Amino acid sequence: MTAHRASAAPGSPPGLRERKKMKTRIAIRDATYRLIQEQGYEAATIERIAEAAEVSPSTVFRYFPAKEDIVLTDEYDPVLEEELRARPADEPWFDSLRYVVTKAIGLGLAEEPEVTRLRTRLMVEVPAVRSRMMESMSVTGRLLCRAIGERTGRDPQSLEVRVFAMSLMGGLMETSLYWAEGGHQEDYTDVVDRAVSVLEHGLTPGNPEAAGTPRMTS
Repeated sequence: MTAHRASAAPGSPPGLRERKKMKTRIAIRDATYRLIQEQGYEAATIERIAEAAEVSPSTVFRYFPAKEDIVLTDEYDPVLEEELRARPADEPWFDSLRYVVTKAIGLGLAEEPEVTRLRTRLMVEVPAVRSRMMESMSVTGRLLCRAIGERTGRDPQSLEVRVFAMSLMGGLMETSLYWAEGGHQEDYTDVVDRAVSVLEHGLTPGNPEAAGTPRMTS
């Protein structure tokens, strides 16, 4: 998940101009992923990306300030904040958090599995991508602070809320790195669930999988 949003506001059908922008953005992303898979990250220069997407380099920069942004931008980040606000008011707030985090991750994995794997692999292999992801997640964390504050009745700018939100963001990033370092062999949603359980329960002695922390089902 990143802090960038690439789609129109929920519930409002995009107009012609917005559809054209979305088409251009998708063309740039698709060209980037294709070039990276065929030639490697360094060889996928902005000039080559622009040529493959049939746009100018200046157009690429207008949509994405840096090549790392092309790699990291997705459609699913807003789900986290919106879905957390939409959960039932009487639901335990951490259950709500677990549900929306799993849903946001699951959407990306279900709709773009190869892109998700490539993105997480590049986070491991390319320091610039990993650094940009950290910057993006700090923005996402600030958005999440608002939703957590509303949900818990706490000041969203309080130290406690900020520490928790950024702990979650950092945990999700480490989860992505862990998953990619293992060759994407484990079920990603299970790995995410384990990470969220660490925030909920803290570290437990021995094998975390043997601890039997129950998963919440939707």
